[in-house]
Amino acid sequence: MLQVKTLTKRFGERTAVDKISFDVAGPCMIGIIGASGAGKSTFLRMMNRLTDATSGAITYRGADVTSLRGSARRQWQSQCAMIFQQFNLVPRMDVVSNVLHGTLNRRSTLSTMFNLYPTEDIHRAIAILDRLGIADHAPKRAEALSGGQQQRVAIARALMQDPAIILADEPIASLDPMNAQIVMDALRRIHDEDGRTVIANLHTLDTARRYCDRVIGMRQGRIVFDGTPAQLTTGVARDIYGADASFSEAATSTQIETLEQSLIREAEAFV
Repeated sequence: MLQVKTLTKRFGERTAVDKISFDVAGPCMIGIIGASGAGKSTFLRMMNRLTDATSGAITYRGADVTSLRGSARRQWQSQCAMIFQQFNLVPRMDVVSNVLHGTLNRRSTLSTMFNLYPTEDIHRAIAILDRLGIADHAPKRAEALSGGQQQRVAIARALMQDPAIILADEPIASLDPMNAQIVMDALRRIHDEDGRTVIANLHTLDTARRYCDRVIGMRQGRIVFDGTPAQLTTGVARDIYGADASFSEAATSTQIETLEQSLIREAEAFV
């Protein structure tokens, strides 16, 4: 279904993504992990065609995505929706209008200028918000919502595009553990129920193990691990992050239970 072949991105003398290759045979949920600067975000931006590859190719169902231009590139971007760490919503616009922005690629310039939406699109936007548990917030300004709620609005906007692939760039990096769990549950449910491929850049190992079918580890622009969550041992993680024996997964955990236990241990230490 999806093939990435020797994909490379250089910024001057620096190579951000260095000849990475992998295949995706069918819909799945993939987590990409690695230290800051490993090339994870640059890869997703090339996938979505927000930036051009220096060399190599991305092929989806036989079509070379990296060569698309103009309307063909915009059509691909509607099929390969992007979710960002900072939500990228219009803060002073109401929630349902933010979700409806997911239809911009298929609307006329006139309807976009006057903010005109078909009734069926409005109903669909509200139905998607309801599916994500935030339909009650539809008339509110986006800026009035919590971070976790705003990220679910961003997911709803992506679903309005009816994409085959959803790319999520650190979707829970700025969220507390409870909201992180809600957002990841939503992404997993979208994969399971809709059969959409989800590729998410993640910063914690427990999240990758819990939610993903496959984990890809990147280091200095290259893929250094590609396997199942069960194969992602602490030793493998040390190699991915270039860490020594002092590397601790607990320090990066987003599991609510782990954080609660840590707080209990700290409290007991003062008793």
